[in-house]
Amino acid sequence: MILKSFELNKIKLNNYKFYLFYGDNEGLKEENIKNLFEKNYKDKIHRYEEKEILDDINIFFNSVLTKSFFDNEKLIIINRATDKIKTIIEELMEKNPEDIQIILNSKNLEKKSSLRKLFEKEKSIVCIPFYEDNNQTLNSIISLFFRNKKIPISQQLINVLVERSRGDRKNLNNELEKIENFSLNKKNLNIQEIIKLTNLADNYSASELVDHSLAKNTRKTVTILGENNYSDEDNIIIIRTLLAKLKRLVKIYDLIDEKNNIEQAISACKPPIFWKDKPLVTQQIRSWKKDGLEQLIYKTNEIELLVKKNSVLAKNILADFIINNSKKTNN
Repeated sequence: MILKSFELNKIKLNNYKFYLFYGDNEGLKEENIKNLFEKNYKDKIHRYEEKEILDDINIFFNSVLTKSFFDNEKLIIINRATDKIKTIIEELMEKNPEDIQIILNSKNLEKKSSLRKLFEKEKSIVCIPFYEDNNQTLNSIISLFFRNKKIPISQQLINVLVERSRGDRKNLNNELEKIENFSLNKKNLNIQEIIKLTNLADNYSASELVDHSLAKNTRKTVTILGENNYSDEDNIIIIRTLLAKLKRLVKIYDLIDEKNNIEQAISACKPPIFWKDKPLVTQQIRSWKKDGLEQLIYKTNEIELLVKKNSVLAKNILADFIINNSKKTNN
């Protein structure tokens, strides 16, 4: 039986023993498991990785099916579940064990997935996709958080948090908790405090530097390098940020092949690209060919090794590399 995530609040959870949660929104899955299921079981929660179960199926069955005086009700959570576990789940369904609930937590399962098909078809079990949050949803989460805490926040600060969460609710929730602890004795937060406090997605100036380099904005790239005294740790952050953004651009090229339109491809990208970044990302796509991006990924990995081996020259090596990539050559 297929449900949407918000419909979990509308059903009697105890009426169903088997749940399949799949999709990339780990934060939303964790929220639902914690708020709707775990609170009812407290210390009677058993977590497994799929590989553990496959390595010794008998131990798993004994653990699930054996009752004890202290542990007669159980919540079983199976992480990283794939089609490999389908027959085991079917066997458990046949045995129909009492006083247990089983949640399978899976990554994104394609339509052809046999596990997904099983849960979608059977009316006695529940299948729920957890899609990535869009910017509007993240905006609402942040606004509600600060409203409940009675902390004033501007739309500019909300936009910073949305942008830097990159569609990841789990990271966003972690950072909101950090902000809550920081702001216990403060009446207001400013944008500099938010940027310093949060560690969402990547270093802010590193991200800005990489974005302008990939967009072939040489003057802006040189300016950012001059304004920031990057440490050895920052050098690695810049390299990792560059690799992440290069891989995203390659992914967008794949979407362009599918949709035949740059704007549609950028809008379809996951995690979602923040609206104000879209013009810069479009400029990056127009500045690079796909094979040039793939070659740059290889070169960036080489630069990381070189930077790690030459700590004295690391800053100059990386700066030259970033500036050279920003020049308007045909890539």
